[in-house]
Amino acid sequence: MEEIAMETVHHLRALAVELHLLGTEFARLHGLHATDVRALICLLDAGRSGQAATPTWLGEQLHLTSASVTSLIDRMEKSGHLRRQRDDHDRRSVLINVTPEAMEMGWAFFGPAIANATTALGKYSAPERETIDNFLSDMQRALGSARDEIEEQ
Repeated sequence: MEEIAMETVHHLRALAVELHLLGTEFARLHGLHATDVRALICLLDAGRSGQAATPTWLGEQLHLTSASVTSLIDRMEKSGHLRRQRDDHDRRSVLINVTPEAMEMGWAFFGPAIANATTALGKYSAPERETIDNFLSDMQRALGSARDEIEEQ
């Protein structure tokens, strides 16, 4: 493989480790499971994109069984991190939302890291940031494809 490409892959791996360690520390400080943190991330991303977050959708995102998703939602609702509500458009469907308190808790912890990241990105021009966004999207798809291939084995 091309040496420069491998160097970039190593940088991505190091970034993934840092993000994982940050998430692990957040989970430890707040008594959460790693899956709980991944669920919060998925639900926050869904909220930002306008995606309706149902238990079925969350299970697909986290690769969990229906029973495991129910247990996760029950646990996180009991701890005040999530709330279930009926879908106004389809009363048979349940939507899952992150509570304002959980969002505040996340901002209190991750806010400084986000500020550092946005400051670091600020040194790049708009076209460079577009290239970075495209690169990260390509890497996410490439790694997701690799994971899918492994899961199919």
